Amino acid sequence: MNAAPADQIRLLEVQALDSRIQQLDHKRHHLPEHAELDRLNADLTQLRDLLVAAQTEESDTAREQTKSEQDVDQVRQRAARDQQRLDSGAAASPKDLENLQREIVSLAKRQSDLEDVVLEVMERRETMQERVQELSLRLESVQAKAVEAETRKSAALKELDAEGSKAVKEREIVAGAVPADLLKLYDKLRSQQGGVGAARLYQKRCEGCRLELNITELGEVRAAPADTVVRCENCMRILVRTADSGL
Repeated sequence: MNAAPADQIRLLEVQALDSRIQQLDHKRHHLPEHAELDRLNADLTQLRDLLVAAQTEESDTAREQTKSEQDVDQVRQRAARDQQRLDSGAAASPKDLENLQREIVSLAKRQSDLEDVVLEVMERRETMQERVQELSLRLESVQAKAVEAETRKSAALKELDAEGSKAVKEREIVAGAVPADLLKLYDKLRSQQGGVGAARLYQKRCEGCRLELNITELGEVRAAPADTVVRCENCMRILVRTADSGL
């Protein structure tokens, strides 16, 4: 294949723009904010689960406290009724009075025990309320960090998209001046060679594979007419000759 030296040089400009576009795309997918947001979202999921569990336990404890307080109130009311009967002398016999007094003592013991239960439940509920508050504050903090990271990510992507669009437009203009057959070969090689289809021959070394050409290869390249499209024998990429090729 033949192509004017200027067109071959222009191919290096296309390659540079393609490499830049590829770098920008890689950067878009590997922004540090992506990993940061993954970590923060995992923390948010865990904190939400912990918060729901704590809120559920606090709610269960609240119901338990209400039930315990109702039990105390029932015993207190019954003891008050018995005391009223005792004070009024409504008991029919000394035995009834004795039984009534015994029940009042028993109810007082029962009330004391139930009040201890209420205190224990109240302490557990207070602990869970503190836990809910702590988790809520931690959740708010992580949510704020996630919003901030998302903002930074959006700004970075916007900037990269702008750079990418500019590079794509420049590529269209430069590639439009390259002969179609040369550009087709370049695109084919670029897809086969990890994004690099054309490389400069610099100081006897192919900048595509970074290998120095041997004496025979240099002789063949040196002997080839300026408009001949030569290829690197090692990586098969288009080898573009310049004033710095060392020929």
